Amino acid sequence: MTSQPPGPLVLIVDDNERNLKLARDVLRAAGFRTLEAANGRDAITVALAQLPDVVLLDLRLPDMDGTDVARELAAE
Repeated sequence: MTSQPPGPLVLIVDDNERNLKLARDVLRAAGFRTLEAANGRDAITVALAQLPDVVLLDLRLPDMDGTDVARELAAE
């Protein structure tokens, strides 16, 4: 029996718990692995440590604008 490789890793960044749960549930049902962050600083920390394949990023976060998070990640 061969095992399937793990699905792509997605970092979900959203401060709304309902949106976060919805995205997590849908992505996991589709075979993706997920990580979560509720603010920009945590998102940057998690992304740099775990190197997700893609980041699903809310633009309105409590500590910083989502576009600023994307710029910081792109600069790394």
